[in-house]
Amino acid sequence: MAVKVINTKPVIGILGGICSGKSTVAAAFAKLGCAVIDADTMAKELLDKPTIQPKIVSLFGKDILNSAGNIDRQKTAKIVFSDPSKLAALTDIVHPPVLEETQRLIKKYMSDAAISAIVLDMPLLVEVGWEKRCNSLVFVDCDPIIRLKRAENRGIKDEKQLKVRENFQISLDKKRQMSDYSIYNNFDLSELAQQVSSIFNCIMKNA
Repeated sequence: MAVKVINTKPVIGILGGICSGKSTVAAAFAKLGCAVIDADTMAKELLDKPTIQPKIVSLFGKDILNSAGNIDRQKTAKIVFSDPSKLAALTDIVHPPVLEETQRLIKKYMSDAAISAIVLDMPLLVEVGWEKRCNSLVFVDCDPIIRLKRAENRGIKDEKQLKVRENFQISLDKKRQMSDYSIYNNFDLSELAQQVSSIFNCIMKNA
């Protein structure tokens, strides 16, 4: 369960497995007046910043760059998910500025009257201890077969690769147990939207 923290607006953390549909759920919350902080997109944009890219090239070598001179994300993923030490080193480079920007955005949205709540769409939310900053945690549950199909569309070739990546995260069972609410993302978008709306109403009622 989420640790009860004092915020002027609810902060909602989204948990779930890779390709479970966390960003889709976050988008549904956004339609209800929530501000969504997408840490994954933030991290990807940081990779080629002048303050970040040289550190990554120093870590992995120039072969990590594509023909346009940018960080090749698929090459990077292949390296870090086969070597825990490399993943930890990359995390040490990218996470501090992501968390700093996340904190800045939370402060900004807290003072915005048009925002009803703040949603953290952060892949490693629990792993970095940010569940303690959330008023509620929402777990996105999804059939493994559906997740695998979505993963294949993102370049994750098979179930083995998916499991390798998830082994670097806290188990789904633990995330499910920690959460205040669960959403089942095995249905169509209208069903998903209804579940999000119901949970959102509960969160706001208890805020």
